[in-house]
Amino acid sequence: MGQVSRATAAAVGLGMCATALAGCSGSGEAVEVGTAPRDADRAVRQAADALVRAGSSKVRTSMETASGGTKVTITGTGSFDYAARRGSLRLVLPPDAAGAAEHAPVTELLTPGALYMKNRGEGVPADKWVWVDTTRLPDGNLVTGGATDPLVAAELLRGARDVRLVGVETVDGARVRHYRGVTDIARAAETSSVPARGSLRAAAGGFSVTRVPFDAYLDDAGLLRKVRQRFTFANAGVAGGQSAPTAVTVVSTTGMYSFGAPVRVVLPHATDIYTGKIVSAAGP
Repeated sequence: MGQVSRATAAAVGLGMCATALAGCSGSGEAVEVGTAPRDADRAVRQAADALVRAGSSKVRTSMETASGGTKVTITGTGSFDYAARRGSLRLVLPPDAAGAAEHAPVTELLTPGALYMKNRGEGVPADKWVWVDTTRLPDGNLVTGGATDPLVAAELLRGARDVRLVGVETVDGARVRHYRGVTDIARAAETSSVPARGSLRAAAGGFSVTRVPFDAYLDDAGLLRKVRQRFTFANAGVAGGQSAPTAVTVVSTTGMYSFGAPVRVVLPHATDIYTGKIVSAAGP
């Protein structure tokens, strides 16, 4: 799958289970672990709607790419306005991820259908931004940017099926229900909100494996506090002088906390966007 391979190579260029609780919850409510509660699928599929109603939150991200015995992890922090569907992240790259001992953190601005990045791409002036149309990326920016858009990660759960309650746990001090299941990118694309549809449809057409295993952690108000999604595909490689596919796994984890936190996202002016040749940038 050459297209997604290049998208993931860009992500690697940027930077390269939870325990089940049986019995009763702390509130004395019985938890039927290992079963599929009637409302489990619905609760998970409506996670994006709950985030939009909540308005905003701070976020933390982690994306681990594993291929051929090598693992690369990119971490990030920021905030997201779910109602306005835009947010900002500051990504920290691991050592040598960009061909140097150290690299300045990458700033990302996320909006429906577009990604803006600063300190990203060889040859890009330090004061310029790189703009990417995420609806034209083979992965819809699920992995390319080194972090999954928090709202798109929730929208991806609209295709959830085979959801099971693992148990009741605590995430950032909040009591949550831990659900596990599999979502389908193509199915999510057809049931997602309009702003997320373009990116998810691109991903549905770009990934050869559209089934995405996930772990979702929802609090008592139905708010998504954490979601972990595992993307798997074949990356073109060379073995013994012959071209051979290499299995690539990308585990993206997004945490949401401090709901209601103020979010200010100022998009770059057109004159601040780099239009020259980029040696290494997100996208195919």
